[in-house]
Amino acid sequence: MHLSQSHRTLTACAVVSLSALALTGCAGTDADEAAAAASPSGATAATETMDPVEVAGVDIAVDAEARELVPQAFLDTGTVRVATDVPYPPFEMFESEGSDVITGFDYDLGQAIGARLGLEFRFEPQKFDGIIPAIQAGQFDATISAMTDTVERQGALTFVDYSASGTGLLVADGNPENITTYTDLCGKAVAAQSGSKQVELVESWAPECEASGAGPIELKTYPKDSDAQLAIRSGAVTASVMTKPSAGYVAKTADDGAAFDSIDDPAAPNGYDATPNGIGIAKSATGLPEAVQAALQTLIDDGTYEVILDKYGLTGIAVDEATINGATS
Repeated sequence: MHLSQSHRTLTACAVVSLSALALTGCAGTDADEAAAAASPSGATAATETMDPVEVAGVDIAVDAEARELVPQAFLDTGTVRVATDVPYPPFEMFESEGSDVITGFDYDLGQAIGARLGLEFRFEPQKFDGIIPAIQAGQFDATISAMTDTVERQGALTFVDYSASGTGLLVADGNPENITTYTDLCGKAVAAQSGSKQVELVESWAPECEASGAGPIELKTYPKDSDAQLAIRSGAVTASVMTKPSAGYVAKTADDGAAFDSIDDPAAPNGYDATPNGIGIAKSATGLPEAVQAALQTLIDDGTYEVILDKYGLTGIAVDEATINGATS
């Protein structure tokens, strides 16, 4: 799925700088102190000095009510450290071959949430199966990396759910082995990213394969989803299992659409085992999930969220409500 430290600073750095000035510039004269006393709060007053941040062509301003929920530690630093596994298009990817600048739906959504809160969401690459341990070790505050919200993962992180999607199938262009549904993979070699939900899903298909008499799926795991795509190209596997939106995006864009096909199973239009994807936040960051939830809900309500989804062809995974720990399995 989703390497070297990177991300765009854009105007978010200006936001952080202005925030710092607003929060520290009220010491001094009696008049300054009187003005500060008259202000509803430092967090609210700071919003008046922050310029909007442009994301996906939309100018996004600070939402005072959401910013009021931000824990003081993050107001002090002005930064949320975000782990993401690059590349996993269209959720996270580099702008171009050889670039270390991150883009994608998750990145843009993170910048939009940060703009609403008057914070910089600083994205840094981290291998997917190392994200949760890195957050628990204090290296990051959160992850936005198309991570599935599960009850098991809720034991390590608090999730703010921002989309819902299932698993899709990616095969070679022209679908040479005529794959139409997941049971057609029985007896064949299939790729999945190590540590992903898809590994468990493929393993859960074993009884159906056994009952069909076609033989078990030979599961091959790879550190990155791009490695799984190479395995399809080389003929090492018949298919790769990945989130359905990513399968569709890869099929559409790789070699201008001439490398892969995404399988659309009418029995699972949103993908197999569709579940919520969440922004995973450190358990130690008390209060931050509620702030992120409030910021995300404003983006959903005013249509900015849909604009960002549409930019990456992902409107099919939209949710109407930002929830916390919405997964029940």
